Amino acid sequence: MTSLVGTGVLLRFNLRRDRIATPVWVAVTALMVISMPGTLKGLYSTEAERADLLHQVAANSSFRALIGPVFDDSLGALTAWRVGVYAGLLAAITGLLVVVRHTRDEEESGRHELIVSGTVGRRASLTAALLAAGVASGVLALLVTAGLAGQGTAGALALGLGLAGVGMLFATTAAVVAQLTESARLARGLTAAALGAAFVLRAAGDSSSDGGSSVLTWLSPLGWLENLRPYADERWWVLLLFAAAIVAQGALAYALTDRRDLGLSFLPTRPGPPTGRLGGAFALAWRLQRGSVLGWSIGFFLAGVVYGGLTEGAADLVGDNDRAREIFERMGGQAGLTDAFLASMIGMLGLIAALYVVASVLRLRGEETSGGAEPVLANAVGRLRWAAGHLTIAFGGSVLIMLLAGLGFAVGYGREVGPILGSCLVQVAGVWVVGGLTVLLHGLVPRASTAAWAVAGAVLLIGWIGPALDAPQAVLDLSPFGHLPKLPGGGMEWGPVLVLLLVAMGLVGAGLAGLRRRDVLT
Repeated sequence: MTSLVGTGVLLRFNLRRDRIATPVWVAVTALMVISMPGTLKGLYSTEAERADLLHQVAANSSFRALIGPVFDDSLGALTAWRVGVYAGLLAAITGLLVVVRHTRDEEESGRHELIVSGTVGRRASLTAALLAAGVASGVLALLVTAGLAGQGTAGALALGLGLAGVGMLFATTAAVVAQLTESARLARGLTAAALGAAFVLRAAGDSSSDGGSSVLTWLSPLGWLENLRPYADERWWVLLLFAAAIVAQGALAYALTDRRDLGLSFLPTRPGPPTGRLGGAFALAWRLQRGSVLGWSIGFFLAGVVYGGLTEGAADLVGDNDRAREIFERMGGQAGLTDAFLASMIGMLGLIAALYVVASVLRLRGEETSGGAEPVLANAVGRLRWAAGHLTIAFGGSVLIMLLAGLGFAVGYGREVGPILGSCLVQVAGVWVVGGLTVLLHGLVPRASTAAWAVAGAVLLIGWIGPALDAPQAVLDLSPFGHLPKLPGGGMEWGPVLVLLLVAMGLVGAGLAGLRRRDVLT
């Protein structure tokens, strides 16, 4: 057991470092789940309305691909159907981020070498990272079980354990990938790609079958989550699939870490070109972040295609349900249902784009802590020029991915290209405010810069759940996205957009001023 010496200390250290970001992600996921029964009760208050919903979902393969099949008309079963897959995605993202941060990130920054020079076992770091992910998944399971217990204890427990299973499964996936790759950025990217593949497999399977019985669905852990069937004659044996996959991947991760030298990886890093191409700070920033930009661009374009293809069916799914129509219109403006659906989906992608800009801006902090910034700044490159390269990728990349989302909507919907592209670009103002807050935190209080994830999580929570809960306008206005015009369908209001852009510029300027005055790596 000497290989586990120091695990407890490292676990406490990891939990302390994650005391802001991880609780926010867990809270957002839990609130998204436990707030849904009240919303659904208002939407479908009678058995006839719920039965009609089941019939519509069974007949609509596009919505099954997007959300999944529904197995029962109880409020608990509808909750599991409506948010189960997306809560599973958030749980998986939380798990993979926690594990990569406390394994490969630590090695890449050089901190792990300092830690293992003391009395710390070889497996302690990996074990502490997995336990930290386990704590996050366990708390999520407890919150979901307690929050949905009123709908039925067995179903609540099944959904809570299923979400925890998804979170831990992708945490162990990240643990394996972190042993294979030498870069934390690549480890996160590959694990996220595996998560995306799981979503695509589930979507393809569910579109072809209305009972979750497709082989493609069973090949995806997200498909296991829906086939657990909370509140619909629970299949408890599906949890054994999660347990087996977690144990197998965990064992593989431990086997790999036992055979790997500190700081190295099983997959060699591809060497750069023989002649230098990094002609400046921007070129370096582009090389470091191009994979992320490409991944987000592809994802947003495909999401636009999918949501655009669903637009024509939005009216059929809502039908004559006035409450559902009211929520769509509150999210998307007081316009026709089709325009309101488009506006709400575009707004949702804008909220997700805020996650991209936070991750991209925080690359500055990653370069500082890993030592990558020091040799750059030691040459004839000033701090502002160095930071400008990464910020150009962050803020310019957000424009790019929203444009591609707009093109995807145009491809899927097949009309109104100009208005849809304009609607997507309007979201950039809100994204840039979140990015500006991230720059401000990095420039003034770099040790607390990860709190930007809490800001993004809060914005996501307000935007996703606020309208469904009929939150007061004062609460919705706490998010910069709450001030944007609801397009397409609504009238364009330049005033709020220009104000948000000016606020973003002010935040970036203040953050860069702080970066210029403070010590690097503090």
